[in-house]
Amino acid sequence: MSSLFDMESFDQDKVQLLDDYIGNYVAQNNLEALIPALYKAQTLFGYLPAALQRHIAEKLDLPSAHVNGVVSFYAYFSEVPKGKYAISVCTGTACHVKGASDVLNKAREVAGAHGETMSEDGLFSVNDVRCIGACGLAPVVTINGKVHGKIDAKDMEKIIRSTKETENA
Repeated sequence: MSSLFDMESFDQDKVQLLDDYIGNYVAQNNLEALIPALYKAQTLFGYLPAALQRHIAEKLDLPSAHVNGVVSFYAYFSEVPKGKYAISVCTGTACHVKGASDVLNKAREVAGAHGETMSEDGLFSVNDVRCIGACGLAPVVTINGKVHGKIDAKDMEKIIRSTKETENA
């Protein structure tokens, strides 16, 4: 089944860039090309919806289930759109003990981004991650990959409100 119809809703210039990128790898090994292709697609589109995963599977002659398995396994890949500011709250043991659940709840509340959804204004997405690897800074938050340590719920609220003010100015 061709995903051509599904792909019509995507920016066709980006689809062409992705197809060209994949084309450079196909001559090598399709299975080895999967993660670089997914990375490129996420970079171009911001997330990896089912139609895009099927497109990549077809281009690499791989089962769609295999592609989805890789996407769902690696935390880097997202099947839903992310906000301009992707907030990740570490909920590993050290962070949990030092109040990460309060930080996570406050981030979701103030940002208006619950679960896997993006805030209505498109500014924020908030998710929990199992470990960032900076236990000495617990609780730890990353915002677009930048690490912020020893964050409490009040700090999180200030960061989000300040970001909203800056964006709305």
